[in-house]
Amino acid sequence: MNSTALTRLLLPAAAVALAAGCAVGPNYQRPELPVPADYRESAGWKPATPAETAAKGAWWETFQDPILNDLEVQAAASNQTLRQAAATYEEARQVARADRATFFPDLSAVGSADRSHPAGIPGLPTATSTTFSAGLDASWSPDFWGRVRRQTEADVTAAQASAADLASARLSLQVLLAQDYIGLRASDEKRRLLDNAVESYARTLKITENKYAVGVAARSDVISAQAQLDAARAQAIDVGVQRAALDHAIAVLVGRVPADFSTAPQPAFTLAVPSVPPQLASALLERRPDIAAAERTVASANARVGVQTAAYFPDITLSAQGGYEGSPLDRLFTAPFRMWSVGGNVSETLLDFGARRADVLEARAAYDAEVAAYREAVLSAFEQVEDNLAALRILSHEAEVQGAAVTEAADAARIAENEYKAGTEDFTYVVNAQVAEVTDRVSALTILQERLSDAVTLIGALGGGWSASDLPTRHEILERHSADPAAVAAP
Repeated sequence: MNSTALTRLLLPAAAVALAAGCAVGPNYQRPELPVPADYRESAGWKPATPAETAAKGAWWETFQDPILNDLEVQAAASNQTLRQAAATYEEARQVARADRATFFPDLSAVGSADRSHPAGIPGLPTATSTTFSAGLDASWSPDFWGRVRRQTEADVTAAQASAADLASARLSLQVLLAQDYIGLRASDEKRRLLDNAVESYARTLKITENKYAVGVAARSDVISAQAQLDAARAQAIDVGVQRAALDHAIAVLVGRVPADFSTAPQPAFTLAVPSVPPQLASALLERRPDIAAAERTVASANARVGVQTAAYFPDITLSAQGGYEGSPLDRLFTAPFRMWSVGGNVSETLLDFGARRADVLEARAAYDAEVAAYREAVLSAFEQVEDNLAALRILSHEAEVQGAAVTEAADAARIAENEYKAGTEDFTYVVNAQVAEVTDRVSALTILQERLSDAVTLIGALGGGWSASDLPTRHEILERHSADPAAVAAP
C-alpha cells in the first residue's frame, strides 16, 4: 500500500475528529486589574505629544550623546545576557513547535529482510528461504478533547512570555548601560571640579606663603593651606576608583573584555535632563514587557488547566499499515505480495485514586499563583513610575535651590580671599569659604546625576517605547524558520 492509500484511510477519521473535537478546560480571560485614572505624581507634567513619542526604540538618543548611542548599539549586538535571553526564547519556540506537531499523524517507512534455514530431517533435503517486506506505517491520536490544542496554546503563550522576558532584558540592559555611562561622565566632571579646586587651593597656598615670608601671616596658615591642597588632591585621585569600576562595567555590558576597552573622558559635561512626559496610566499595561510576560504566563497556566482536564477522557489511537511482503525480491512490489491493515485502540483509566483530580487542582493553583504574580507586577510597575515622577519633581526643585547655594558660596569664597589678601580676615575664614564652595558644587553635580539617572529609570519604568503589539504572533512562533532571535520583541 502506498502513502496515497494510507491517506485515504485516515482522512475520514480525521474529518470526524475535527468535526467532533473540542478543547476542554476554561477559555482564557485576562484577569481584572486595579488601574488608576492617572498617576498621583503626574501633577505639573505636560501630557505626551506625538512628536515626543515618535522615536519608539532608541530613547537614549534624547540625551544627544554620540558615545552613548554607539555603546547602546554595541550592547544590543554583543551583550551575553541578552544572547542568553534570546536563546531561551528560541528554546521555548521550539517546544511549542514540537508539541504542535503531535496534532498530526506519524508516518514511517519500514523494511526488513529475513533469511532462514530450517532444521533438517535425516535423509531429506532442506532449503534456505529469504523473505522481504517494505511498507509504510501510520498512527494518529486524534485530538478529540483538545489536549494537544491546549498544550500548544500553553506553549505558544509561554513562548510569548519568553519573548517579553527578552524585551525586558533588553530594556534593563539599555537602562543599566545609560546609568553607568551617566555615572562615568559625572565622575569625570567631579574630577574636573576637584582639579579646579586644587588650582584654587594652590593659589591660596602661594598667597599664604608670600604673606608668611613678609611676616604678616602665621606659619599655621601655611600648614593649613598645604593640608587643604593635599586633601583636594587626594579626593581627585579617589574619583579614579569609581570611574575605573564604571568603565569596566560598561565593557562587560557591551560584551568586551575590560582590558581591551576604555571610554575616554570628555572635555565637558553636556548631558541634560530630558523631558519624560508620562503616558496615560492605563497604557502602562501595554508598554511594560515585564507586565506582558506576567500576563502571558497567566494565559499559559490557564491553558495547562485544560491539558490536565483532558486526562479525564479516553485516549484514542488510529493506525494503518500497508506495503509488500514476500519472496523473491525482484517480484516483491507486485499485486500478489501486497498487504495492508487498519485498526484503532481506546484506553481509559477507570481508577486512579484521585490522581487526575489532583493534577487539575494543581494546575488551577498554579494559575491562581500566576494571577497573583501578574497583579503584583502591575502594582510594582505603578509604584516605580510614581517613585520616579516624584523623584524628578523634587530633585528639580532641589537643583534650583542648590544652584543658588553654589552661586552664593562662590561669591563668599571670592570675598574671603580678597579680605584675607587685605588683611581684614584670618585664614580660617578663607578655608571654610573655599571648602563650602567645592562641597556645594559637588552636591549640585550629584543632584544632576540623580536627576539624569531617575529620568533613565522613569523611561524604563514606562516601557522605553516598547508595546505588547511587538510580541511575536502564534504564526511567527510556530513557523519553521525564525528571524534572528535577538531581534524578537524589539521595539
